[in-house]
Amino acid sequence: MSVVVSHTGILGFGRPDLLGQRFRNQQALGGLAVAGFFILSGMLITRSARRTGFWRYCWHRALRIFPGLWVCLAVTAFGVAPLIAYHKWGSLNGFWAPGDHGPLRYVRNNMWTGVRPSVVHDLFAATTPWGRLIKVSAFDGALWSLCYELLCYLLIGLLLVSGVLRTMRWLVPLTAALLYVRILMDFRLSSSWGGGVVARYDRIETASFGTIDLRWVVYLGFLFLAAASFELYKEHVPIHDGLGVAALAVCLTTLLLGGWFAIGYPVLVYVVTWAACRLPRRLHWVGRKNDYSYGVYIYGLVGQQVLASYGWNRWGYWPYLALSMTLAWTAAFLSWHLVEKHFLKLKNWSPHRSARLAVVPEPGTETAAAPAV
Repeated sequence: MSVVVSHTGILGFGRPDLLGQRFRNQQALGGLAVAGFFILSGMLITRSARRTGFWRYCWHRALRIFPGLWVCLAVTAFGVAPLIAYHKWGSLNGFWAPGDHGPLRYVRNNMWTGVRPSVVHDLFAATTPWGRLIKVSAFDGALWSLCYELLCYLLIGLLLVSGVLRTMRWLVPLTAALLYVRILMDFRLSSSWGGGVVARYDRIETASFGTIDLRWVVYLGFLFLAAASFELYKEHVPIHDGLGVAALAVCLTTLLLGGWFAIGYPVLVYVVTWAACRLPRRLHWVGRKNDYSYGVYIYGLVGQQVLASYGWNRWGYWPYLALSMTLAWTAAFLSWHLVEKHFLKLKNWSPHRSARLAVVPEPGTETAAAPAV
Protein backbone atom coordinates (compact mmCIF):
# COMPACT_ATOMS: atom_id res chain seq x y z
CA MET A 1 0.00 0.00 0.00
CA SER A 2 2.89 2.34 0.73
CA VAL A 3 4.22 1.78 -2.78
CA VAL A 4 0.85 2.70 -4.28
CA VAL A 5 0.75 5.86 -2.16
CA SER A 6 4.34 6.71 -3.12
CA HIS A 7 3.62 6.27 -6.83
CA THR A 8 0.50 8.42 -6.82
CA GLY A 9 2.32 11.71 -7.28
CA ILE A 10 4.62 10.66 -10.09
CA LEU A 11 2.17 8.46 -11.99
CA GLY A 12 -0.78 10.79 -11.74
CA PHE A 13 0.85 14.20 -11.82
CA GLY A 14 4.55 13.86 -12.69
CA ARG A 15 5.60 14.93 -9.19
CA PRO A 16 8.48 13.44 -7.17
CA ASP A 17 7.75 10.41 -5.01
CA LEU A 18 6.16 11.12 -1.63
CA LEU A 19 8.66 12.16 1.08
CA GLY A 20 11.61 11.97 -1.32
CA GLN A 21 12.52 15.63 -1.00
CA ARG A 22 11.66 15.70 2.70
CA PHE A 23 14.19 12.90 3.17
CA ARG A 24 16.92 14.85 1.32
CA ASN A 25 16.42 12.71 -1.83
CA GLN A 26 17.91 9.72 -0.05
CA GLN A 27 14.85 7.50 0.04
CA ALA A 28 11.16 7.88 -0.76
CA LEU A 29 8.23 6.16 0.90
CA GLY A 30 8.15 3.47 -1.79
CA GLY A 31 11.85 2.77 -1.30
CA LEU A 32 11.34 2.37 2.44
CA ALA A 33 8.55 -0.11 1.73
CA VAL A 34 10.79 -2.15 -0.57
CA ALA A 35 13.57 -2.11 2.05
CA GLY A 36 11.17 -3.29 4.75
CA PHE A 37 9.92 -6.04 2.49
CA PHE A 38 13.42 -7.40 1.86
CA ILE A 39 14.11 -7.37 5.59
CA LEU A 40 10.98 -9.36 6.46
CA SER A 41 11.61 -11.65 3.51
CA GLY A 42 15.19 -12.32 4.60
CA MET A 43 14.00 -13.56 7.99
CA LEU A 44 10.99 -15.56 6.85
CA ILE A 45 12.54 -17.16 3.77
CA THR A 46 15.59 -18.25 5.75
CA ARG A 47 13.29 -19.74 8.39
CA SER A 48 11.35 -21.58 5.69
CA ALA A 49 14.54 -22.96 4.14
CA ARG A 50 15.79 -24.36 7.45
CA ARG A 51 12.51 -26.20 7.98
CA THR A 52 12.32 -27.88 4.57
CA GLY A 53 14.48 -29.73 2.09
CA PHE A 54 15.92 -28.08 -0.99
CA TRP A 55 13.35 -29.22 -3.55
CA ARG A 56 10.42 -28.52 -1.25
CA TYR A 57 11.85 -25.06 -0.59
CA CYS A 58 12.12 -24.36 -4.34
CA TRP A 59 8.58 -25.63 -4.90
CA HIS A 60 7.18 -23.33 -2.21
CA ARG A 61 8.96 -20.30 -3.60
CA ALA A 62 7.84 -21.02 -7.17
CA LEU A 63 4.21 -21.42 -6.09
CA ARG A 64 4.30 -18.06 -4.32
CA ILE A 65 5.80 -16.07 -7.17
CA PHE A 66 4.97 -17.45 -10.58
CA PRO A 67 1.24 -18.31 -10.79
CA GLY A 68 0.15 -14.86 -9.65
CA LEU A 69 2.77 -13.16 -11.81
CA TRP A 70 1.88 -15.11 -14.95
CA VAL A 71 -1.82 -14.37 -14.61
CA CYS A 72 -1.01 -10.69 -13.99
CA LEU A 73 1.11 -10.56 -17.15
CA ALA A 74 -1.64 -12.25 -19.17
CA VAL A 75 -4.35 -9.95 -17.82
CA THR A 76 -2.18 -6.92 -18.56
CA ALA A 77 -1.15 -7.96 -22.06
CA PHE A 78 -4.39 -9.51 -23.30
CA GLY A 79 -6.98 -7.64 -21.25
CA VAL A 80 -5.79 -4.23 -20.14
CA ALA A 81 -3.51 -3.34 -23.06
CA PRO A 82 -6.20 -3.93 -25.76
CA LEU A 83 -8.59 -1.64 -23.87
CA ILE A 84 -5.95 1.09 -23.74
CA ALA A 85 -5.09 0.58 -27.42
CA TYR A 86 -8.74 0.82 -28.47
CA HIS A 87 -9.22 3.92 -26.34
CA LYS A 88 -6.16 5.55 -27.91
CA TRP A 89 -6.36 4.31 -31.52
CA GLY A 90 -10.07 3.69 -31.98
CA SER A 91 -9.33 0.16 -33.21
CA LEU A 92 -7.03 -2.80 -32.60
CA ASN A 93 -5.42 -2.78 -36.04
CA GLY A 94 -1.82 -3.92 -35.66
CA PHE A 95 -2.12 -4.55 -31.93
CA TRP A 96 -1.73 -8.32 -32.17
CA ALA A 97 1.04 -8.20 -34.78
CA PRO A 98 4.23 -9.92 -33.58
CA GLY A 99 7.09 -7.61 -32.73
CA ASP A 100 9.36 -6.34 -30.02
CA HIS A 101 6.58 -4.29 -28.41
CA GLY A 102 3.68 -6.69 -28.88
CA PRO A 103 1.67 -8.30 -26.07
CA LEU A 104 3.20 -11.75 -26.58
CA ARG A 105 6.71 -10.35 -26.25
CA TYR A 106 5.67 -8.48 -23.11
CA VAL A 107 4.60 -11.72 -21.44
CA ARG A 108 7.67 -13.62 -22.61
CA ASN A 109 10.08 -10.89 -21.51
CA ASN A 110 8.74 -10.71 -17.98
CA MET A 111 7.54 -14.23 -17.16
CA TRP A 112 10.75 -15.15 -15.29
CA THR A 113 10.80 -11.81 -13.40
CA GLY A 114 13.07 -10.32 -16.05
CA VAL A 115 13.83 -6.62 -15.67
CA ARG A 116 13.04 -5.47 -19.18
CA PRO A 117 11.04 -2.52 -20.49
CA SER A 118 7.46 -3.44 -19.67
CA VAL A 119 6.23 -1.91 -22.91
CA VAL A 120 3.20 -2.78 -25.03
CA HIS A 121 3.18 -0.63 -28.19
CA ASP A 122 4.23 2.54 -26.32
CA LEU A 123 0.60 3.03 -25.30
CA PHE A 124 1.40 5.13 -22.24
CA ALA A 125 4.32 7.14 -23.65
CA ALA A 126 2.21 10.20 -24.50
CA THR A 127 -1.00 9.59 -22.58
CA THR A 128 0.17 9.54 -18.94
CA PRO A 129 2.20 12.03 -16.88
CA TRP A 130 4.86 9.42 -16.15
CA GLY A 131 5.04 8.37 -19.79
CA ARG A 132 5.56 11.96 -20.91
CA LEU A 133 8.18 12.41 -18.21
CA ILE A 134 10.36 9.38 -18.97
CA LYS A 135 9.38 8.96 -22.66
CA VAL A 136 8.72 5.27 -22.05
CA SER A 137 5.46 3.34 -21.86
CA ALA A 138 5.84 1.22 -18.74
CA PHE A 139 2.83 -0.94 -17.89
CA ASP A 140 4.15 -2.45 -14.66
CA GLY A 141 7.42 -0.85 -13.63
CA ALA A 142 6.85 -1.93 -10.02
CA LEU A 143 7.98 -5.44 -10.96
CA TRP A 144 11.60 -4.24 -11.16
CA SER A 145 12.39 -5.54 -7.65
CA LEU A 146 10.94 -9.01 -8.20
CA CYS A 147 14.02 -10.44 -9.91
CA TYR A 148 16.22 -9.34 -6.99
CA GLU A 149 13.87 -11.09 -4.59
CA LEU A 150 14.11 -14.23 -6.71
CA LEU A 151 17.92 -13.96 -6.74
CA CYS A 152 17.84 -13.85 -2.93
CA TYR A 153 15.63 -16.95 -2.93
CA LEU A 154 18.12 -18.74 -5.15
CA LEU A 155 21.00 -17.70 -2.89
CA ILE A 156 19.26 -19.09 0.19
CA GLY A 157 18.51 -22.28 -1.75
CA LEU A 158 22.20 -22.58 -2.61
CA LEU A 159 23.18 -22.06 1.03
CA LEU A 160 20.62 -24.69 2.02
CA VAL A 161 21.73 -27.40 -0.40
CA SER A 162 25.41 -26.73 0.37
CA GLY A 163 24.82 -27.12 4.11
CA VAL A 164 25.93 -23.57 4.97
CA LEU A 165 22.68 -22.75 6.79
CA ARG A 166 23.28 -25.63 9.18
CA THR A 167 27.04 -26.01 9.53
CA MET A 168 28.61 -22.69 8.43
CA ARG A 169 25.96 -20.11 9.19
CA TRP A 170 28.63 -17.53 10.02
CA LEU A 171 29.15 -17.08 6.28
CA VAL A 172 25.79 -15.29 6.03
CA PRO A 173 26.60 -12.36 8.38
CA LEU A 174 30.10 -12.24 6.91
CA THR A 175 28.66 -11.74 3.41
CA ALA A 176 26.23 -9.12 4.73
CA ALA A 177 29.17 -7.30 6.36
CA LEU A 178 31.12 -7.27 3.10
CA LEU A 179 28.14 -5.81 1.27
CA TYR A 180 27.82 -3.16 3.96
CA VAL A 181 31.48 -2.23 3.52
CA ARG A 182 30.71 -1.61 -0.15
CA ILE A 183 27.78 0.60 0.86
CA LEU A 184 30.11 2.61 3.12
CA MET A 185 32.56 2.99 0.23
CA ASP A 186 29.72 4.36 -1.91
CA PHE A 187 28.78 6.80 0.84
CA ARG A 188 32.31 8.19 0.90
CA LEU A 189 31.91 9.21 -2.75
CA SER A 190 29.00 11.47 -1.89
CA SER A 191 29.80 15.16 -1.52
CA SER A 192 27.22 15.63 1.24
CA TRP A 193 25.25 13.67 3.82
CA GLY A 194 22.14 13.83 1.66
CA GLY A 195 21.28 12.47 -1.78
CA GLY A 196 21.02 9.02 -3.23
CA VAL A 197 23.63 6.54 -4.39
CA VAL A 198 26.19 8.25 -6.67
CA ALA A 199 28.50 5.27 -7.24
CA ARG A 200 28.28 3.64 -10.64
CA TYR A 201 27.50 -0.05 -10.91
CA ASP A 202 27.66 -2.36 -13.86
CA ARG A 203 24.61 -3.99 -15.33
CA ILE A 204 24.49 -7.60 -16.43
CA GLU A 205 22.26 -8.85 -19.22
CA THR A 206 20.85 -12.31 -18.55
CA ALA A 207 18.56 -14.57 -20.54
CA SER A 208 16.03 -15.22 -17.77
CA PHE A 209 16.24 -12.23 -15.45
CA GLY A 210 16.83 -9.52 -18.01
CA THR A 211 19.01 -6.62 -16.90
CA ILE A 212 20.44 -6.98 -13.41
CA ASP A 213 21.72 -3.78 -11.84
CA LEU A 214 24.51 -4.71 -9.42
CA ARG A 215 23.65 -1.69 -7.28
CA TRP A 216 20.43 -3.38 -6.19
CA VAL A 217 22.21 -6.67 -5.72
CA VAL A 218 24.43 -4.93 -3.16
CA TYR A 219 21.84 -2.78 -1.39
CA LEU A 220 18.84 -5.11 -1.33
CA GLY A 221 21.08 -8.14 -0.90
CA PHE A 222 22.59 -6.54 2.21
CA LEU A 223 19.17 -6.03 3.82
CA PHE A 224 18.09 -9.58 2.96
CA LEU A 225 21.25 -11.21 4.32
CA ALA A 226 21.39 -8.98 7.41
CA ALA A 227 17.84 -10.06 8.26
CA ALA A 228 18.74 -13.67 7.45
CA SER A 229 21.58 -13.34 9.95
CA PHE A 230 19.11 -12.17 12.59
CA GLU A 231 17.08 -15.30 11.94
CA LEU A 232 20.12 -17.59 12.08
CA TYR A 233 21.34 -16.04 15.36
CA LYS A 234 17.97 -15.05 16.81
CA GLU A 235 18.90 -16.44 20.23
CA HIS A 236 21.51 -13.64 20.45
CA VAL A 237 19.33 -10.77 19.13
CA PRO A 238 17.82 -8.76 22.03
CA ILE A 239 14.29 -7.47 21.47
CA HIS A 240 14.23 -4.46 23.77
CA ASP A 241 11.84 -1.52 23.59
CA GLY A 242 14.55 0.96 24.52
CA LEU A 243 16.77 -0.28 21.69
CA GLY A 244 13.80 -0.28 19.32
CA VAL A 245 12.85 3.33 20.05
CA ALA A 246 16.49 4.43 19.83
CA ALA A 247 16.92 2.63 16.50
CA LEU A 248 13.73 4.22 15.15
CA ALA A 249 15.01 7.64 16.20
CA VAL A 250 18.30 6.99 14.39
CA CYS A 251 16.44 6.05 11.20
CA LEU A 252 14.23 9.15 11.28
CA THR A 253 17.20 11.42 12.06
CA THR A 254 19.32 10.12 9.20
CA LEU A 255 16.39 10.35 6.79
CA LEU A 256 15.77 13.99 7.71
CA LEU A 257 19.36 15.17 8.19
CA GLY A 258 21.46 12.81 6.05
CA GLY A 259 23.61 9.74 6.44
CA TRP A 260 20.79 7.34 5.71
CA PHE A 261 22.69 4.65 3.82
CA ALA A 262 25.72 4.71 6.11
CA ILE A 263 23.83 4.67 9.41
CA GLY A 264 20.06 4.44 9.10
CA TYR A 265 19.95 1.74 6.44
CA PRO A 266 21.52 -1.03 8.56
CA VAL A 267 19.67 0.15 11.67
CA LEU A 268 16.37 -0.31 9.79
CA VAL A 269 16.93 -4.08 9.99
CA TYR A 270 16.58 -3.93 13.76
CA VAL A 271 13.65 -1.49 13.62
CA VAL A 272 11.60 -3.82 11.42
CA THR A 273 12.52 -6.87 13.52
CA TRP A 274 11.63 -5.09 16.75
CA ALA A 275 8.35 -3.80 15.33
CA ALA A 276 7.40 -7.26 14.10
CA CYS A 277 7.87 -8.63 17.62
CA ARG A 278 6.32 -5.74 19.53
CA LEU A 279 3.28 -4.70 17.50
CA PRO A 280 -0.02 -5.56 19.25
CA ARG A 281 -1.15 -9.14 18.81
CA ARG A 282 -4.49 -8.01 17.39
CA LEU A 283 -2.57 -6.97 14.26
CA HIS A 284 -1.31 -10.52 13.72
CA TRP A 285 -4.50 -11.38 11.82
CA VAL A 286 -3.32 -9.22 8.90
CA GLY A 287 -2.47 -11.58 6.06
CA ARG A 288 -2.85 -14.71 8.16
CA LYS A 289 -5.83 -16.08 6.22
CA ASN A 290 -5.99 -13.91 3.11
CA ASP A 291 -2.70 -12.43 1.92
CA TYR A 292 -3.44 -9.62 -0.52
CA SER A 293 0.05 -8.08 -0.37
CA TYR A 294 1.42 -9.70 -3.53
CA GLY A 295 -1.64 -8.75 -5.55
CA VAL A 296 -1.43 -5.11 -4.46
CA TYR A 297 2.23 -5.12 -5.47
CA ILE A 298 1.88 -6.65 -8.95
CA TYR A 299 -1.34 -4.87 -9.98
CA GLY A 300 -1.01 -1.50 -8.24
CA LEU A 301 1.07 0.33 -10.84
CA VAL A 302 -0.89 -1.16 -13.75
CA GLY A 303 -4.11 0.23 -12.32
CA GLN A 304 -2.61 3.65 -11.69
CA GLN A 305 -1.34 3.86 -15.26
CA VAL A 306 -4.77 2.90 -16.62
CA LEU A 307 -6.49 5.55 -14.49
CA ALA A 308 -4.04 8.21 -15.64
CA SER A 309 -4.42 7.14 -19.29
CA TYR A 310 -8.19 7.59 -19.09
CA GLY A 311 -7.71 11.00 -17.49
CA TRP A 312 -9.19 10.02 -14.14
CA ASN A 313 -6.44 11.93 -12.39
CA ARG A 314 -8.05 15.22 -13.38
CA TRP A 315 -10.03 15.43 -10.14
CA GLY A 316 -6.90 15.85 -8.05
CA TYR A 317 -4.52 13.91 -5.83
CA TRP A 318 -6.86 12.44 -3.22
CA PRO A 319 -9.58 11.16 -5.59
CA TYR A 320 -6.84 9.64 -7.78
CA LEU A 321 -5.27 7.98 -4.74
CA ALA A 322 -8.65 6.63 -3.62
CA LEU A 323 -9.34 5.20 -7.08
CA SER A 324 -5.82 3.71 -7.21
CA MET A 325 -6.26 2.00 -3.85
CA THR A 326 -9.70 0.70 -4.77
CA LEU A 327 -8.47 -0.73 -8.07
CA ALA A 328 -5.35 -2.26 -6.50
CA TRP A 329 -7.33 -3.93 -3.70
CA THR A 330 -9.96 -5.22 -6.11
CA ALA A 331 -7.29 -6.78 -8.33
CA ALA A 332 -5.48 -8.18 -5.28
CA PHE A 333 -8.71 -9.69 -3.94
CA LEU A 334 -9.40 -11.43 -7.24
CA SER A 335 -5.78 -12.54 -7.64
CA TRP A 336 -5.73 -14.13 -4.19
CA HIS A 337 -9.12 -15.85 -4.31
CA LEU A 338 -8.99 -16.95 -7.94
CA VAL A 339 -5.32 -17.78 -8.40
CA GLU A 340 -2.81 -17.53 -5.56
CA LYS A 341 -4.46 -19.40 -2.71
CA HIS A 342 -5.41 -22.31 -4.96
CA PHE A 343 -1.82 -22.83 -6.08
CA LEU A 344 -0.53 -22.46 -2.52
CA LYS A 345 -2.71 -25.42 -1.56
CA LEU A 346 -0.29 -27.48 -3.65
CA LYS A 347 2.70 -26.73 -1.43
CA ASN A 348 2.61 -30.21 0.12
CA TRP A 349 2.01 -31.98 -3.19
CA SER A 350 4.50 -34.63 -4.36
CA PRO A 351 4.63 -36.52 -7.65
CA HIS A 352 3.06 -39.98 -7.55
CA ARG A 353 6.03 -42.28 -7.34
CA SER A 354 4.77 -45.73 -8.12
CA ALA A 355 1.50 -47.58 -8.38
CA ARG A 356 0.91 -50.56 -6.18
CA LEU A 357 0.52 -53.67 -8.21
CA ALA A 358 -1.23 -56.64 -6.71
CA VAL A 359 0.45 -59.99 -7.27
CA VAL A 360 -2.02 -62.29 -8.95
CA PRO A 361 -1.58 -65.85 -7.56
CA GLU A 362 -1.49 -68.87 -9.81
CA PRO A 363 -4.47 -71.21 -9.70
CA GLY A 364 -4.31 -73.65 -6.82
CA THR A 365 -1.89 -71.62 -4.65
CA GLU A 366 -2.69 -70.20 -1.25
CA THR A 367 -3.89 -66.58 -1.38
CA ALA A 368 -4.27 -65.71 2.25
CA ALA A 369 -2.35 -62.48 1.82
CA ALA A 370 -1.25 -61.25 -1.58
CA PRO A 371 1.71 -58.93 -1.11
CA ALA A 372 1.87 -55.53 -2.80
CA VAL A 373 4.87 -54.38 -4.78
